Amino acid sequence: MNSPHVIGVDLGGTAIKLGRFSRDGQCWQSLTVATPQPPTPDAVIGAIAQAIQGIDPQKTALAIGLGTPGPVDSTGRIARRAINLGWEDVPLGEALEELTGRPTILANDANCAGLGEAWLGAGKSFRDLILLTLGTGVGGAVLLNGELFVGRDGTAGELGLITLDWCGHPCNSGNRGSLEQHVSVQAIRRRTGLAPYELAEKARQGDGAAIAFWENYGRELAAGLASLIYVLTPEAIVIGGGISDSHDLFFPTMIAEIEARVLPSSRPGLQYLRAILGNRAGMVGAAKLAWSL
Repeated sequence: MNSPHVIGVDLGGTAIKLGRFSRDGQCWQSLTVATPQPPTPDAVIGAIAQAIQGIDPQKTALAIGLGTPGPVDSTGRIARRAINLGWEDVPLGEALEELTGRPTILANDANCAGLGEAWLGAGKSFRDLILLTLGTGVGGAVLLNGELFVGRDGTAGELGLITLDWCGHPCNSGNRGSLEQHVSVQAIRRRTGLAPYELAEKARQGDGAAIAFWENYGRELAAGLASLIYVLTPEAIVIGGGISDSHDLFFPTMIAEIEARVLPSSRPGLQYLRAILGNRAGMVGAAKLAWSL
């Protein structure tokens, strides 16, 4: 394939997803490989380089973008921390450039998911948007005027770590009562003993307690989003992650609660959307990141 293309890589704790993308977002080829266990930096970097060689043997890709599970420094070169990999300050960008010979840029995986949804997904019609990923944890991304907002040190946009209850359940971040401790998969299991899909199934079968749980879940999520809306006044809120499969059960109360809490002047025309790229969002956003080089 001689047309210009880049490689997007989504690094996860169990799998590494990557693909070759044209400038208009066409994915010409994709590949998923297992993340080495234990996920030492050398082993993971080697696996990524080998996978890149597998989908781009002629080394024609112009650049590499990579989403990593944790904060990245402001230069987009160093994975500052990846809890589920046990990493701190890994010079991932430099190491991949040495192995592949192509310029490489990194971003937090939730930021990549936000870029992906803004480029080819639910958020492509908007310039200012918030993405929230509801999964094992709660990740987030902020796009302002079409650009990813990461702050001066590269670590802004940790939306799941904002405080909802100042004396609430302890969070891995050191916070207490963070949004993540109210609306993540772990929080749902802690509170109910059930997985989100089990609660959703019960609700759809008419179980009153499960229906009430999801209604309250929407209100709690809205309380966190209200603070973000007042600060950022986005055009759209995009909800992704595995829990978004149950969006029909909590969107109505989420929207009603936001509209009760947030002045109309801070949310004119605000749209509430479910993410549509699924587990491809991080890879797509990493490719978009690569096109910025």
